[in-house]
Amino acid sequence: MLSKDDVHKVLSGIDDPELKRPLTDLDMVRSVDIDDGTVRIEITLTVPGCPLKEKISSDVRNGVGALEGVKAVEVSFGVMTDAQRDNLKKKLGLKNSAGAAADAPVSFAKRFIAVSSGKGGVGKSTCTANIAVALAKLGYKVGLLDADVYGFSIPRMLGLTGQPTQIDDKLVPLRWGNNLQAVSMGFFVAEDEPVIWRGPLLHKAITQFLTDVVWDELDFLLLDLPPGTGDVTLTIAQAIPTAELLVITTPQATATHVAGRVAKLAEKTNLRVIGVVENMAYFESNGTKEYIFGRDGGKFLAEKLGVNLLGEIPLETSIREGSDDGHPVADSGTNEQQAVFEGIARRIVAM
Repeated sequence: MLSKDDVHKVLSGIDDPELKRPLTDLDMVRSVDIDDGTVRIEITLTVPGCPLKEKISSDVRNGVGALEGVKAVEVSFGVMTDAQRDNLKKKLGLKNSAGAAADAPVSFAKRFIAVSSGKGGVGKSTCTANIAVALAKLGYKVGLLDADVYGFSIPRMLGLTGQPTQIDDKLVPLRWGNNLQAVSMGFFVAEDEPVIWRGPLLHKAITQFLTDVVWDELDFLLLDLPPGTGDVTLTIAQAIPTAELLVITTPQATATHVAGRVAKLAEKTNLRVIGVVENMAYFESNGTKEYIFGRDGGKFLAEKLGVNLLGEIPLETSIREGSDDGHPVADSGTNEQQAVFEGIARRIVAM
């Protein structure tokens, strides 16, 4: 005979799509009633306009509807009280804002990797997004912070839309798959809307992305820095003394020399450079590699910095298309493309 325990058992296997914890663990199941095969379930949401309410409803109807004896499933929604939200924050291990800034940047990830380039146009964000996806596919918990506040592009590259849910003063990052969380200014303004801020506001935004976000306990937080050696790089160096630096360059001397300046900044701010990735390394046509932007620039830069060249990414239209369309090739590309980014990810893991 169908019982409430049967229903609760099913609900214990259904995760909140944003927090990735069972609805029952998060105390989101307010009531379960059974009347002649009709199961009525009330779910309490953190906020009234939860963007994934329909997915929760669908998951609950499908899961409970599969139980023997269930004729219909009706799902309704309420909103958590202040006390329930406070309890939820405790379950998620959230700290009060007043105490977060002092320790949060070094507490929620095992490694913080800032991805930088000396100049724009070298494909830094494309590389960052694909490396993050590759790490996530390897089973690591990964965060991706789009620190390029003025030139944000991570939302498009990951195919993520919408705004993060807010729990009081905390933001819940959007997710790509199960293992990758992302935060970007692009979730808060239109894609073609300029962000016109001076340095102090920029510093505050980056600090809030580090301290006022419900990050998982991560293996890696990748930070997609803006090009050059400006305010954001200095903010990261100050906020995360243990941060490592991954340098993205193209083969030509103009790019590698400018990227070298970033490495010099890292030296002055005590950030450890862990390697170089050469993007647009070559174009392959009929089995022949053509070095359109020069050859071995990434190798020479790595040797100059005393680090390893972690990978050479070819110049291919489909890599660019994957970023434009929100389908990173580290997940949906050819076997060769996936292997390139997985190789870079594995080398980073091994350090």
